[in-house]
Amino acid sequence: NTCLENGSFLLNFTGCAVCSKRDFMLITNKSLKEEDGEEIVTYDHLCKNCHHVVARHEYTFSIMDEFQEYTMLCLLCGKAEDTISILPDDPRQMTLLF
Repeated sequence: NTCLENGSFLLNFTGCAVCSKRDFMLITNKSLKEEDGEEIVTYDHLCKNCHHVVARHEYTFSIMDEFQEYTMLCLLCGKAEDTISILPDDPRQMTLLF
C-alpha cells in the first residue's frame, strides 16, 4: 500500500534495457493536474546514464467522503492503493458495541 508521489522504487529495477546499468533514476516531465477534485501527478523515470525512459509513473490523490485515497501505477514502482481516514478515529477500526 505504499504510493510514491515522488521518487523511484529501485528494488524492482534490475538494469536499464539500453545500457544495462543499474543506477539511480532521474525524474523528468513531471506534471500535476487537477480533474474533478482529484490530483494527478505524472512523470518519467529516466536512466541516469543513457537517458532512456524506463517507465512512466502516475500517482493520484483524492478525498472521498471521510477518506483520503491514493493510487499509484508504474511499471518500475508497481501498482498500489491506500485509503486513510481524515477523522481522528478511523471508523473502519471501530468495534461495534452491543
